[in-house]
Amino acid sequence: MAKLNLAIYWSASCGGCDVAILDINEKILQVAEIADIVFWPIALDFKRHHVEAMEDKSIDVCLFNGAVRTSEQEEMAELLRAKSKAMVAFGSCAHLGGIPGLSNFTNRAETFERAFIEAQSCDNPDKTLPQTMTKVAEGELELPEFYDTVKALDQVVDVEYYIPGCPPTVPIISQVVDALATGQLPPVGTVFGSDKALCDECPRTKEEKKITKIYRPHEIIPDPEKCLLEQGIICMGPATRGGCEARCIAANMPCRGCFGPPPGVTDQGAHMLSALASILDVTEDEDIARMTDEIADPAGTFYRFGLPTAMMNRRRM
Repeated sequence: MAKLNLAIYWSASCGGCDVAILDINEKILQVAEIADIVFWPIALDFKRHHVEAMEDKSIDVCLFNGAVRTSEQEEMAELLRAKSKAMVAFGSCAHLGGIPGLSNFTNRAETFERAFIEAQSCDNPDKTLPQTMTKVAEGELELPEFYDTVKALDQVVDVEYYIPGCPPTVPIISQVVDALATGQLPPVGTVFGSDKALCDECPRTKEEKKITKIYRPHEIIPDPEKCLLEQGIICMGPATRGGCEARCIAANMPCRGCFGPPPGVTDQGAHMLSALASILDVTEDEDIARMTDEIADPAGTFYRFGLPTAMMNRRRM
């Protein structure tokens, strides 16, 4: 069988997805057996012009990680889409918008104000901000345009497959490698992972217990055998796709929702709010207000990974 041409690209993300590919250890040799890497600029010396010179659809599979928040990232997504037979949203940022997507609660001007003027680590007395064009003695320097709105990959180009996770787990990546090796890819639109919520694979005991207080993870030492949510720690398991083997929960930490919503759930944050409301054992207004205040970061808790793809995908400016 002829080798596949594989491309891997890093957009608005932390780089963890690229490291996760290396975490498959010896299985990377199987990748080498079935595919030639024709573009992976974080690891090898590839440039944009190398992709531009390729024939359309000459890349069999492109693993694209990271959200789209600049003009350059949008251009690369469109370029790789044109050159690829199958586009894969690899990791939470490409799949859902990810952590960068939380900036949809603000806009470019407010982001620049915070990052380049207000930040405690910033020394910028002239309040200089990034410009798309700057003239210097040697000529003009150009930076990509920074967009107001962060988007998931499929909000910019068509996507065939989704690999969730922050970052994707080794078993999921291995499953994808096996599918590529055998040519037995699932139907277009498939999200690699479980078709059930994470709670269905969580081994902890659930007693249908209601709660009267919400804790942040550092405020208590939870019982490792019992449901975290029923101990008052917000765990996104009821509103998150399974398939990660509950690894955070196994480490006595709550699920943060990086696998995105399970099938049939349109808005992960709203679904989790409903699940949380159903176990609150309070009726008085002051108790409801107190428990609401105990959620330190509602936006970052319920929409940590999926704001750009939620029904409320950004703040109205």
